[in-house]
Amino acid sequence: MPPIRIAPSLLAADFSRLKDEIQKVEAAGADLLHLDVMDGHFVPNLTIGPVVVEWVRKVTRLPLDCHLMILHPEEYVGAFADAGADIVTFHAEAVAQDYALKRKDQGYAMTLVCKQLYDFPRVDRIVNTLRGKGKRVGLAVNPDTDAEVAAELLPKVDMVLAMTVWPGFGGQKFIESVVPKVGRLRAMSPTLDIEVDGGLNADTVKRAAGAGANVIVAGTATFRSDDVNGVIRTLRENAEAASAKK
Repeated sequence: MPPIRIAPSLLAADFSRLKDEIQKVEAAGADLLHLDVMDGHFVPNLTIGPVVVEWVRKVTRLPLDCHLMILHPEEYVGAFADAGADIVTFHAEAVAQDYALKRKDQGYAMTLVCKQLYDFPRVDRIVNTLRGKGKRVGLAVNPDTDAEVAAELLPKVDMVLAMTVWPGFGGQKFIESVVPKVGRLRAMSPTLDIEVDGGLNADTVKRAAGAGANVIVAGTATFRSDDVNGVIRTLRENAEAASAKK
């Protein structure tokens, strides 16, 4: 399994002192920085665009992990790559065929159907744009989307993000039912990075990493802590211990 990496989520940072916040988690041993991009359509919230990524790039050497919670990601991945993102993650649900998509109160989910699941011209446009710019590619799946719907896209990506909350807001409770899905993703992709995002803390990270996750996104637990060094160290130690028991 790939090594454990800790990715503080900028969504929980104090944006009035963003440079200091970023440098704080970098000094505390963060491995990468997670940036949540929301468009108000795929999720019911708005956050940042490429210009913020461009300025963040100027104040840190950490790899930037941009999670696009947006419709039509093929129209924007190039701008985020050019702004300085190192890995850009798009949602499976955002490039799904209409007949494979379900709309729930909390957001979108995908179901296995006999027909083709994805709009592959759009998928290929995303992947080719990012590869052409030397960037890594990530694929995200919402909590109620089955692991198996990601199977045919795994050869095209470097990382799979299993959302452990419904995307759109920070500070939510970890969804335990996603843990078995992480295990199924790891069984399908033993060498890919598997990221988890939402409700991760010193306790829940054990279950996520024990199932096979190795990239741990933590926003509230890191940026809102009085001891960010201790939090990042504990997240890493607990994840590595749980991973070693697999």
